[in-house]
Amino acid sequence: MNYKVNGNETYCYTGSKPFDADKPTVVFIHGVLNDHSVWILQSRYMANHGWNVLAVDLPGHCRSEGDAPSSVEEAATFIAALLDAAGAKRAALVGHSWGSLIALEAASQLKDRVTHLVMIGTAAPMKVSPALLDASLNEPGKAMKMINVFSRSTIAAPPSALGPGTWVYGSSLALNRRVLRSNPKVNVFHRGFKACDDYANAEKAITQVTAPVLFLLGSDDQMTQPRAAEPLITKAREAGVEHTVVRLPVGHHQMTEAPDATLFALRDFLKT
Repeated sequence: MNYKVNGNETYCYTGSKPFDADKPTVVFIHGVLNDHSVWILQSRYMANHGWNVLAVDLPGHCRSEGDAPSSVEEAATFIAALLDAAGAKRAALVGHSWGSLIALEAASQLKDRVTHLVMIGTAAPMKVSPALLDASLNEPGKAMKMINVFSRSTIAAPPSALGPGTWVYGSSLALNRRVLRSNPKVNVFHRGFKACDDYANAEKAITQVTAPVLFLLGSDDQMTQPRAAEPLITKAREAGVEHTVVRLPVGHHQMTEAPDATLFALRDFLKT
């Protein structure tokens, strides 16, 4: 479904369901060089179990028009505008990697308008190595292979969200290439990584969140190592923010490496 957000067509996967103001809403926010499709199992389930789903393509990514966000704060402002465009008075925000920072910043700004905050594969600060940041700009093909190795706990992952016979590494690499090609004006790979690397408001933002928070971490994550989320968890505890920490024995792409476990953690948390 397309929504007009800030004057631009914005695509959201909704599970083919019309928006129903009487239902709760959940927004899924993807990470760098991804799109709405990384949430395929989780978003489809929620859409068929009583939720309005907005699995968004961020501006300048794939089916969505507009300028690709150059900062976490800019992307968070877009999420607020998306809720207005969809007619969602309140919503749960679920973000992965870069998307987790966007969800966090949006939740800190929107306060009680956010019912739940889920941060998957998160870190604070979310620094990107200089070598990877440079490669994303000057050798994106090389950088894509790097992140797909670092994001997996194993290259030979078992069949996952996309069904038996799926080559998880290869399908993720193909998605990265498609997302990069979707915007010939801007290198969304480098811009997204730079936004992650520049974001410095996470620890303050978590203290301003009024919704319960789920930290969903991969114990074998090499992109956002679990210990890098500890400053956020500590700040949440010190500020009295209700939070839950779930660790799965996988890497950075929990949605495809552990699709069922990720879904069940989301489902159970969103019931609260």
